[in-house]
Amino acid sequence: MPTILEGRFDGRDRRVAIAAARFNAPIVDQLVAGAVEILVRHGVADSGITVARVPGAWELPVAVRHLARTGRYHAVIALGCVIRGDTPHFDYVAGGCANGLASAGKHGELDIPVLFGVLTTENTDQAWARAGLKAGNKGAEAALAALEMIALLDAIK
Repeated sequence: MPTILEGRFDGRDRRVAIAAARFNAPIVDQLVAGAVEILVRHGVADSGITVARVPGAWELPVAVRHLARTGRYHAVIALGCVIRGDTPHFDYVAGGCANGLASAGKHGELDIPVLFGVLTTENTDQAWARAGLKAGNKGAEAALAALEMIALLDAIK
């Protein structure tokens, strides 16, 4: 029978950082609230959660790298919201953010989970739906994934 390793949703004695964009703040604030609620519900102490605000999604990868490199956190969650407009700006910001966060989480550079909770939507209605109004809260989902990955990496070690 194979060995199966799985993570659990146990946040006791864990520290998690959330890098959150201020751009589209009302929507991102809902993502942050969802993430914090899940972390606390699963045992992460209030003192074990740090929220670092950045101007927008473009700046998230830099903040994530710096938070992770402190060695204080078991995971870092990136939360933001980029809504398509009438110019190609969306493509550059959304793509740069996604590529930067993917790069931060790959190749053992940071050695902790980096979770992507950045909404990339066509319009504001879609963003609100993903921030908890209709399609669940993507911040809460990222927090659950963070807890699961922390425990999985512990099990692998």
